[in-house]
Amino acid sequence: MDGYVAIILICLNTVAPGACTEETAADVMSTPADSELTCNFGWQEAVGRSAFADRIGSTAYVKTICRRATGESD
Repeated sequence: MDGYVAIILICLNTVAPGACTEETAADVMSTPADSELTCNFGWQEAVGRSAFADRIGSTAYVKTICRRATGESD
């Protein structure tokens, strides 16, 4: 069974949400997810370990992207 991967982007407020991508994010993390729904849950711990954690809500924001896991390393 293929799962999903939640790609967690931390973007600075100077980056518009539509322009927040893996290339423009200040930090990019990923975590496995069982479904598309769980892509939006469980990433808080990963964000808490980020160097940008203390900026969330003031000068940065979080965006998640859900992708099917391919079984291959990126």
